[in-house]
Amino acid sequence: MFDFDKEIDRSNTMSLKWDKYKGRDVLPMWVADTDFLSPPGVIEALTQRVAHGIFGYSRPSPRLIELIINRLADRYGWHIEPEWLVFLPGVVPGLNLACRAWTAPGRGVITPKPVYYPFLQAPGFNERPLLTVPMQEVAGRWVLDLDELELQASGADLLLLCHPHNPGGTVFTRDELAAIDAIAARHNLVVCSDEIHCDLILDPDARHIPYGALSEEAAQRSAVMMAPSKTFNIAGLCCSFAVIPNERLRLKLQQAMRGISADVNLLGFVAAEAAYESGEAWLDAQLDYLRGNLALIEQTVARWPGVRLARHQATYLAWLDVTALGLGDPIAFFEQAGVGLSPGAQFGDGQCVRLNFGCPRARLQQALARMEQAMLAHLG
Repeated sequence: MFDFDKEIDRSNTMSLKWDKYKGRDVLPMWVADTDFLSPPGVIEALTQRVAHGIFGYSRPSPRLIELIINRLADRYGWHIEPEWLVFLPGVVPGLNLACRAWTAPGRGVITPKPVYYPFLQAPGFNERPLLTVPMQEVAGRWVLDLDELELQASGADLLLLCHPHNPGGTVFTRDELAAIDAIAARHNLVVCSDEIHCDLILDPDARHIPYGALSEEAAQRSAVMMAPSKTFNIAGLCCSFAVIPNERLRLKLQQAMRGISADVNLLGFVAAEAAYESGEAWLDAQLDYLRGNLALIEQTVARWPGVRLARHQATYLAWLDVTALGLGDPIAFFEQAGVGLSPGAQFGDGQCVRLNFGCPRARLQQALARMEQAMLAHLG
């Protein structure tokens, strides 16, 4: 019914992903959008709205709010109220607004490391000290170093949590989240949880638990940020939302937004509503396809000497540790081989690379073959 093998020509479409290597024989496997057509219902809804011909200022429809509330209840057992929702033009602006709204001057912002690079940038952009907590591999999964989190927490007001973790692919368990929350409670930390990849769970044994659904206490000291963007490949339409049960925290964020944060655009709202209304069958099919792509990566990496991939539970972004290859510049090495990856240095580890496998399988096979050939030649 949905053809994820279809190759879509994205050249000359103002694509950030594809324009980076324009005119070069380099497969773009970096920035986190996919090369799949968005769900048919989304395309149809946008087509109808564009035909209307007027694109003025907008606001979320009552139906979109209802769909979000029902979705969180049905998928995650989390029952929220409409007034808890704050719409944002993106999760990255949300991270920066969180630093501005919920920290005092001189007080730190804690982030894991490695992590999606805007986490590492947001504190500095807002003149707050950056405090990092290492991710460590335990039983094949990347998890937070809780002892270090405890040490850092006394100097901080805010924890930026990436859940599921990007780039590590971890889906945190209830016990892991509870341990994080216990530290947050002891040190009066606000927890801003970026859950933009929450619908992209690939491990059949993993289950996403929104941070705010842990307990009433956790809900009152947290904000959960979500979006349909990664799930339905509509990131360019810039529609996300925060769920903030605590009225004081919610008002502080809204105050921080004044004159700074743009409103969500009309087509972003239209696409979000259509995706949540009619996109579930498409999403299920996409998840099956991504699991097949991940299996291909796992099988291939298993025969690559010196390359490691931890247990990957979520997202279409594989975090490859190439330390043992002894590459001076991993990104330049793989670009020379014709594969464009995200540099691990951006995320906090220069000996890793991030590979976007949200693409037709034939292209993934081609990219992996190019990488393998280059590595075998390098190792002699």
